[in-house]
Amino acid sequence: MAKKERNPLSSNAFDKAYDTMMQTICERSLLSKDHACLLMVSGGSDSTALAYLMARLRQEEGVGALAMLHVNHMLRGSEADADAAFAERLAAALDIPFFCCQIDIAAEARMSGENVEATARKERYVAASEALSSMCEHEGFPLEKGRIVVAHSADDRIENFFMRAIVGTGPGGFRSMLYENGAVVRPLLDLARQDLRDAIQARQELGMPVISDAFGALWREDATNAHTDRFRAYVRMNLVPRAREWNENLTETLTRTMNLIADEDDYLAHLASLARNENVERLDGDLPMAQGFFLPPTFAEVPLPIARRVVHNCLKDMRGASARVDRACVDAILDAFADGAPKSGYVANIQGDIAVSSNKRGVRVEFMERFRQRRGRKLSR
Repeated sequence: MAKKERNPLSSNAFDKAYDTMMQTICERSLLSKDHACLLMVSGGSDSTALAYLMARLRQEEGVGALAMLHVNHMLRGSEADADAAFAERLAAALDIPFFCCQIDIAAEARMSGENVEATARKERYVAASEALSSMCEHEGFPLEKGRIVVAHSADDRIENFFMRAIVGTGPGGFRSMLYENGAVVRPLLDLARQDLRDAIQARQELGMPVISDAFGALWREDATNAHTDRFRAYVRMNLVPRAREWNENLTETLTRTMNLIADEDDYLAHLASLARNENVERLDGDLPMAQGFFLPPTFAEVPLPIARRVVHNCLKDMRGASARVDRACVDAILDAFADGAPKSGYVANIQGDIAVSSNKRGVRVEFMERFRQRRGRKLSR
């Protein structure tokens, strides 16, 4: 029997990263040849590696179509323009259709009153949704088969974990990022940032096609990532390295821990869904919880950890998925129950524009304007 020739690329860092990505995709059923995938590429090491890895996946017919989106936030002048140029060259080299848009994030943040980072994140996903819709129409895929593929790595997930540990988090927060969240998928969550950089460098060392910028760099570095006055950068530059001094396998250990948390969170979320279906009524409105919700006396029997999740989710539905729900608001609603029954005459004002009121029939949670109108009608009778 002839000896099988060894593939010189079989043990390189690019193949290892690809194999890990494929294991994540297959175990979690993230992508298939039925999907049209829009890659969000900033030009940094993680998203550059994502482009190379997903181009190989397309070559192996693991996805139906690819396109790339770069969003220029217009925050770093000529450096931001160079990022866009790098991303465009990368797309051309990999024969991936390219979308690019410019958004004045600083101006948008001033108008909305949000911080720059939150505004940038929101606007990126708005742009991605629009580009995905255009891509699916052009490529002949139904929109429900479209996926926004982002390059978040295990490092991003670990940073989120520490950030939430410092400032607090709601139900399921310590699972950190989701592998799949609606149309958004994260196939690189089991890879460290260094794994992705090694993968790019392996391509160059093995003579595989790579793109470099004007200075010969294989990816673009955002200098603001080192500004430790920004919360994520502070965690990245100070806390995570110190944690790795205690455990050099921090990436694997904490990823495994977060996945265990995620499994338990999924189970609790299932129980919360059942409890919500059995114990929560929506007030009138075209959208679920659009006007508010009603908790009957039976809600007092729901175990506290599950009740917290139900109320948290209902408030999210009222205020929008991106709205922050404070623990104090959840507690104020649960405080309307005592000794296994609603408190008669209980009233609270939460988050400034939501009223909580209860009597023996149950607890109502509604926007303040609606509450005042309803109370006004009662008083006028």
